[in-house]
Amino acid sequence: LMNLTAQLRALRPWNPKEQRDRDTLLRLLEAGQAPCGREDPAHLTASAWVASPDRRQVLLAYHNLYDSWAWLGGHADGERDLLSVALREVREESGLEEVRPVSPDIYSVEILTVDGHEKRGRYVSSHLHLNVTFLLEADPAAPVRRKADENSAVAWFGLEEAVAASTEPWFQSRIYSKLNAKLALFPPVV
Repeated sequence: LMNLTAQLRALRPWNPKEQRDRDTLLRLLEAGQAPCGREDPAHLTASAWVASPDRRQVLLAYHNLYDSWAWLGGHADGERDLLSVALREVREESGLEEVRPVSPDIYSVEILTVDGHEKRGRYVSSHLHLNVTFLLEADPAAPVRRKADENSAVAWFGLEEAVAASTEPWFQSRIYSKLNAKLALFPPVV
């Protein structure tokens, strides 16, 4: 996880929340307490903010577990290359075949709470996702499909529509709005 530590140190936090989350994640990594497996109460995950080349749309999935439109991503499950995790999860959850990183650098960092829930008939205790987000890009004209065991729909949204589509107020105000604002740092491809 040395590469992850270096990437986190290079990240310029967007706001005080991201600064605190980044600093906490660095402390956990340096203390060996940020595991890649999901058996620990705090573990690494990777998410993707998938934007259109013109930066006017983002891809969301309707997550069955959260009953909300949300970004795509998932557990590291032992994988140490979190960009690869984000790319894999987007392909699995959306059916997109052509998705690419806008940058290999970390786009955003979040420490997220996950309430206890049932998954595949088994109880999963409440835990923390030590989440690293990457900015990816895909063509909105490319076909997408849902992943029935995780989401019931996948669709492109305008930036403001994407924030409004989420039913999770914390994600609307603190995460998706920030991810959209950061898009200004990455000029559109025309």
